[in-house]
Amino acid sequence: MDTTVDGAGRTPTAVELAGLLRTAIVSGELVPNQRLVEGDLAAEYGASRGNIRVALSELSVEGLVERIQNRGARVRAVSVEEAVEITEVRAALEALCARKAAERVTDDDVAELQDLAARMKDAVDRGDRESYSEGNQAMHEKIIAMSAQQTAAATIQRLRGQAVRFQFRLARQSGRPAVSLPEHLAIIDAVCARDPDAAAEAMRLHLESVADAIRASTK
Repeated sequence: MDTTVDGAGRTPTAVELAGLLRTAIVSGELVPNQRLVEGDLAAEYGASRGNIRVALSELSVEGLVERIQNRGARVRAVSVEEAVEITEVRAALEALCARKAAERVTDDDVAELQDLAARMKDAVDRGDRESYSEGNQAMHEKIIAMSAQQTAAATIQRLRGQAVRFQFRLARQSGRPAVSLPEHLAIIDAVCARDPDAAAEAMRLHLESVADAIRASTK
């Protein structure tokens, strides 16, 4: 196989490797508790073991990988109960971000959010779960960025990484986008209306719905 990232003899950087491994974990290509052997990964990705080690350290900080003393690294297994707890903590933090976003929203932000809303509606109408999932992620990232809450943003990123496998599966469940679309639209409407209380409540209700769906997915 081609062991370079661009076919031109360049080996992947640690940042690129972290992205490749993150995608493999989120998509289920690498499964919970699977051992991550530096030598094997270096051969598979055409990378140096040093860069593999740095990438695994980054994913360990994100909560996607865990290091076992004297046994190397493995994909971290997150239980349903922990995924629900993580989502509930996210609900509190992202509600704060939605509140701040509604206080800071500009006319340009309104236009961008409304465009996202239109794209998400269209994706649901077409049954395009992949595009809807991308819009979902973009909406959350936009509102977090608008809030200018850097501490909350960093914490949310770590939490989201730990439970991302559950949310990845939920986003691709048949019928799930039709359930979550009205929740996302309520968040966007409240932020665009510059209503901090309504924005915070809409975000809280949405992520509580996600937690409920994670619970239900194992029954």
